[in-house]
Amino acid sequence: MSILAIDPGTHKSAFLVWDGSRVGECGILDNGDLLKRLAFFNFPVKWAAIEMIASYGMPVGAEVFETCVWIGRFIERIGQTRLIYRKDVKMHLCGTPRAKDANIRQALIDKLGQVGTVNNPGPLFGVKSHLWAALGVAVTAWENPEGAR
Repeated sequence: MSILAIDPGTHKSAFLVWDGSRVGECGILDNGDLLKRLAFFNFPVKWAAIEMIASYGMPVGAEVFETCVWIGRFIERIGQTRLIYRKDVKMHLCGTPRAKDANIRQALIDKLGQVGTVNNPGPLFGVKSHLWAALGVAVTAWENPEGAR
């Protein structure tokens, strides 16, 4: 069985299906389009994981709150969902809360293998841009199932 992972954004969100060894269907969609896609959810998944926003005591802008609204809408549509915080992804994959996106990407490649090419696709084929964050959420949730709801 697989899980669905989402890296939410203010206007667009990345999603992917992870089976524990390979990336399945994935993409980056406008939030409204992803919400519609989730209504006709036919991925063979057991549950979902969404990256959740955390407060670190710094002021935030309207974009953060808009993203929170989308997270809630995705949860409402999906149902069984686990929230994964970015710091947990950093700690799980890199062992430090100071890891940057490039560190997370490299840790995922080191752990899972190369992206590959069209003629020789690797287990991460198709992963790019914000899909790396979604994959980090998927791997963290998959390898720490005790938090699954």
